[in-house]
Amino acid sequence: MTAITPIAPPAASAAGTAPLGFAGVLHSEWIKLRSLRSTVWSYLSVVVMMVGLALLITTTTINGDAIAPDALRASPEAQVGLFVQATTFGVFLAQLVVAVLGVLVIGGEYGTGMARSTFVAVPRRLPVLAGKAIVLFTTTFVVGVVGAVGAYAVAAAVYAPHDVSASLADPDVLLPMLGSALYLALLAVFSLGVGTMIRSSAAGIGIVLAFILVLPTILQLVPADWAQDLHPYLLATAGTNMFAPAELTGDEVLSTWADLLVVLGWVSASLVGAAALLVKRDA
Repeated sequence: MTAITPIAPPAASAAGTAPLGFAGVLHSEWIKLRSLRSTVWSYLSVVVMMVGLALLITTTTINGDAIAPDALRASPEAQVGLFVQATTFGVFLAQLVVAVLGVLVIGGEYGTGMARSTFVAVPRRLPVLAGKAIVLFTTTFVVGVVGAVGAYAVAAAVYAPHDVSASLADPDVLLPMLGSALYLALLAVFSLGVGTMIRSSAAGIGIVLAFILVLPTILQLVPADWAQDLHPYLLATAGTNMFAPAELTGDEVLSTWADLLVVLGWVSASLVGAAALLVKRDA
């Protein structure tokens, strides 16, 4: 009898089964994010909202004579406040867009079944969540900065003929702009965590929008001290207080750093819940 010698598998096949490294996961998530039409339209909407609302509020201020130009020239603080208001006002609408996008980034994969292929390539699953969070955070932050800079440029152009100005390098102008972009990025990651836990785009979007719109409104309407004490610790309240002047939010209880810690707490809770369920459930 002739012994049959086993044939070793080709090197290409062996390489094809090698686990995907984290750099590969990041590259893959970046490709998936920028390939979605919803991503392009969402980020474009964010920039348009921030720039468009900056144009609206600056022209309204000038044409409505909200503050006399003589008073503005005599008060540098008031001029800085006008620029901060213009550059951050659009975030109140833009936050809804990035919240929806954060859910769609993972909810869309569950809806189409792509999640199964993703978890076959990365069986440990947690690197996928981390990769999505990093790519989504970075991209949203950059888009938020672009929108804020565009809003600043519009405000500078509208206010210049009226001798109203504020330097972009002024920390009182720059930090709120960066804070608004940071809030948008963190909100997108929070929504990603919710979408991972819910695994449904429609339900996830409903829950996230309830956190942003419904819950703060309900607590403001409740005539109880505990509701008013709890209100500053909501995600949307703390997030907008990170960058918006008090005259816009009407609520300034915590410091900026405390507001950031509150938002980070919400984001951490969302990601921890998402990670715990991701490794326990089937795709």
